[in-house]
Amino acid sequence: MSSNPLKFGVWLVLLLAMAGCKSTAPVATTAPPVQPIKAPSEFRAAWVATVANINWPSKPGLSTQEQQREAIELLDFLKQHNFNAVIFQVRPQTDALYQSSLEPWSYYLTGTQGKAPDPFYDPLQFWIEAAHDRGLELHAWLNPYRAHHVSGGPVSDQSIVKKKPELALYLKEGYWWLDPAHQGTQDHSYAVVMDLVKRYDLDGIHFDDYFYPYSSYNKEEDFPDHVTWAAYQKSGGKMARNDWRRQSVNQFIERLYTGIKQEKKHVKFGLSPFGIWRPGHPESIQGLDQYDKLYADAKLWLNKGWIDYFSPQLYWKINQIQQSYPVLLGWWQGENTLQRHLWPGISVGRDSTARNVQEITSQIMIARGMLPQSQGVVHWSISSLTKNPPMAKALLAGPYKTDALVPASPWLDKTPPASPTISSQVQGDSVQVSWSTQEPTDAFKWVVYSQYGNRWTYQVLTRKDTSLVLRRSFKAPDGTQIPLSKVAVSAIDRVGNESKWQEVAL
Repeated sequence: MSSNPLKFGVWLVLLLAMAGCKSTAPVATTAPPVQPIKAPSEFRAAWVATVANINWPSKPGLSTQEQQREAIELLDFLKQHNFNAVIFQVRPQTDALYQSSLEPWSYYLTGTQGKAPDPFYDPLQFWIEAAHDRGLELHAWLNPYRAHHVSGGPVSDQSIVKKKPELALYLKEGYWWLDPAHQGTQDHSYAVVMDLVKRYDLDGIHFDDYFYPYSSYNKEEDFPDHVTWAAYQKSGGKMARNDWRRQSVNQFIERLYTGIKQEKKHVKFGLSPFGIWRPGHPESIQGLDQYDKLYADAKLWLNKGWIDYFSPQLYWKINQIQQSYPVLLGWWQGENTLQRHLWPGISVGRDSTARNVQEITSQIMIARGMLPQSQGVVHWSISSLTKNPPMAKALLAGPYKTDALVPASPWLDKTPPASPTISSQVQGDSVQVSWSTQEPTDAFKWVVYSQYGNRWTYQVLTRKDTSLVLRRSFKAPDGTQIPLSKVAVSAIDRVGNESKWQEVAL
């Protein structure tokens, strides 16, 4: 060891530091500035089915006032339970829950296909405005090929079955189905989707798992597309029949994604296919082969990025070995090569037992852990929540205890909106914080961050909110008054980008 006292002192300090010893000498440090927390992102959505009046309206023929009251009750429930999106079925059987020049008014609204609500209103427009007023995204859910449902009353003269009989095929269980391989089907359904995108302020377009029909709809017999198949063969087509069917659906999905983005880039296109692509993928999985039975190559759509979010219907329990929820979710994530949103659909029954409540809560937490970059699930259906108070209470007390933003979609737009201009005004024991922006159409939501002592909190507000009243202080358990020291506000645009937060002087 050196006899130089200075060098000895240096070595001693280093050894003490390495040993984790504390020094009593004062050390000059600069504490990093406290920044507001970032509001979490998680897609929290529920399906609202109108086919067979599953969720809304409760039955055909309700008055306009009753329909609107039921709609508001559902949307208020979602808002109160910290959801941020609703997936609303607007086309259950080539009909419309909105004013359309392409298809008739839905039977499920009035009990008569083609009959408008009286007094007149546009249900979809009503739902959009009410959802946005509550800070909820609204995604319009369509069935691209179902022409008539067995619960949909008689086939009317206004039905596509009568108006375009060359497109519709009868299935032996009583359904009518559009022929996906017919160019007329593709053109008509494409026109319906694009009409919606152009005329309504939608946040998304959504399809579920009904492509070619389940075989049970035709008493396990093959889909009766003999005419279009024969025409394809006569034209020189060389594909096998199953491949030809899949190609028809693939072409339609790609065409739709391209068309939606050309019209309104911010409108997300979401798909919710059957939860299993093919048995054996992954190895332990067994079940329906949608690739071979529904002619839906859902893996291809995800691989190609022809969607913005993907919600496979993983309606199975965690420990259900042959259809395990986390095993399937992990496999789909492995196929998510372009890192689109993967927000699984979940549903394990509607009973209110503690075991079932725990299962759903666990599935939400598994999705958070497996997909940390873009969290979220979609609940089938809203009635599983509204008619199951223990489930709703557990979600609000647990994973949905606080608000969350819809995750951003950077492949659509990654430019954040302009920061708001912010001001404050003291009002006795409160302070009113106000904000505005030069680009109001670019702000879909606001986040207000507030700091009391060293603790930051946040509130997510709607597009119409322009101010918030906060307490100037609150009393801690020990009686100490904790003052409000900072407030900041940020803007959120239609694809989830958050502006830089703007702080106000207090």
